[in-house]
Amino acid sequence: MQENTENPAEIVVSAVVFRDSAGKVLTVRKRGSMLFQLPGGKPEAGESPRTTAMREVAEEIGVAIPPSSLHPLGKFSAPAANEPRCSVTATVFCHSGSVEPHIDAEIEEMAWVNPSHPDRPLAPLLAQKVLPAI
Repeated sequence: MQENTENPAEIVVSAVVFRDSAGKVLTVRKRGSMLFQLPGGKPEAGESPRTTAMREVAEEIGVAIPPSSLHPLGKFSAPAANEPRCSVTATVFCHSGSVEPHIDAEIEEMAWVNPSHPDRPLAPLLAQKVLPAI
């Protein structure tokens, strides 16, 4: 019997890097997950990555951000944090300006983490791809 060597399913998302005045990065932990990740999520039909990022941020942390405040960081792929045998590909934006986030939607916990020395368990995409890029 041969082992299945197909590529894992790809999950496409958009996410946003928010930084505070000390340079810490805002992370969220969704219900049912032990890993912290960036605010963001999956697109709805016909949405651009920027529009997805704006909608998801509003839903998850209650922050309305203008399109002009989002600056592309890059597109990154890594193993998915919550879906076994899947990968996640994220279009990641950096937000310019300050925000006052609060827990909303499916978010269980929020934390500002030092990108050089995170004190929380992080999703692979954030730990291995995004933090080294910022």
